[in-house]
Amino acid sequence: PAARGQERAPEPPQSIPSSLSASRAMAVKGLKKKGVVKGKKQQLKFTIDCQQPADDNIIEPKDLEKFLNSRIKVEGKTGNLGERVVVSRDKSKIHVSAEAPFSKRYLKYLSKKYLKMQQLRDFLRVVAPNKTSYELRYFNINEDNEEE
Repeated sequence: PAARGQERAPEPPQSIPSSLSASRAMAVKGLKKKGVVKGKKQQLKFTIDCQQPADDNIIEPKDLEKFLNSRIKVEGKTGNLGERVVVSRDKSKIHVSAEAPFSKRYLKYLSKKYLKMQQLRDFLRVVAPNKTSYELRYFNINEDNEEE
């Protein structure tokens, strides 16, 4: 029985290095895959629709465009847009096209920051009508009047 115990003791250390080598091989494969994804450079396109407030002359879409150009951070730095992020305007719609690591949520954050700066945050909200766009809408004040 003692000999069997001694035989079993070396087996677990042998199985551990083999599993470690397998996990190392997996890690190397994962690194290779990440390299392939970087080569792709997926282009993301988002739009911010300012139609309603722009029609009422409450905000200027060109000011929001300028604000986004100055505030969007790339690699932790503002004013570092370069080729990676392009902000353009078509009448009252602002189009942002960017390379892959770019969040739509970040555009919402910046839009809300702009509204706060213009002191319009109490009247306008940022709503997502679909997966790739935001829309500036008025808070629906009429609902309160109907309830009373």
